[in-house]
Amino acid sequence: MHKKSILITGCSSGIGYSCAQTLHKRGWKVFATCRKQKDCNRLKTEGIESFLLDYQKEKTIESALQSCLEVTGGTLDAIFNNGAFAIPGALEDISTGALKDIFQSNVFGYHELIRLSLPIMRAQGYGRIVNCSSVLGFVALPFRGAYNSTKFAIEGLSDTLRVELIHSNIKVILIEPGPITSQIRKNSIPKFEKWVKWEQSSRADEYRKLLIPRLYKGNAPDLFELPATAVSKKLIHALESSKPKTRYFITTPTYLLYYLKKILPTKWLDLLISKL
Repeated sequence: MHKKSILITGCSSGIGYSCAQTLHKRGWKVFATCRKQKDCNRLKTEGIESFLLDYQKEKTIESALQSCLEVTGGTLDAIFNNGAFAIPGALEDISTGALKDIFQSNVFGYHELIRLSLPIMRAQGYGRIVNCSSVLGFVALPFRGAYNSTKFAIEGLSDTLRVELIHSNIKVILIEPGPITSQIRKNSIPKFEKWVKWEQSSRADEYRKLLIPRLYKGNAPDLFELPATAVSKKLIHALESSKPKTRYFITTPTYLLYYLKKILPTKWLDLLISKL
């Protein structure tokens, strides 16, 4: 019997790690990729195939995919583009270089893996491309502009690709979580320190009062935060349902902000969001 296979990115922790574990237990052939070899080695000790894949290093995307194909004999049922990072800060304080950096990982890397996977899926006659977006892919929150922008881009990329592949048996699906327990805040600190000179900003007081405490001391869960297993459950449906949804909302804020965006005038929604 054919064992379904999936390549998942960003599996060192959080969503990617949870999804890799869950699908492995369900009998999928999981290829869980990470940016660091030590994380790959840890996954291997848990019985999960793991390869290096760093979206900022194009050769690792190619090599990871090739390693998967060598194991499966040239097929791949699905990919889950999940790996991403954030650069907290006001957009006026984030350089174009910083935006290039985050877009390389959060958008261009996704596109490259999709582009390389499509010929495989076309040849076998089926496939599923699942992209991890966010509530921040359709509602923009302040001081998250770099991340917001990449997730808005992923929404547009996925919507276009879905239409372009409408007559094929390749499904394009978006996962849109709200607050999920992960290391993304902790992992954003080096990027913040590299790119954002907040003490020189005209908004230094806002950084000092709001962002810095949240970034360095904010260990408490966000309101309505769910564990990463909440994403795993939706991913199972996206991969195994004969009629998957085009979008999967996860967490109360995602549903709430989606409907508020539909019913509220933009100015009212902007005022509401500015207080979050």
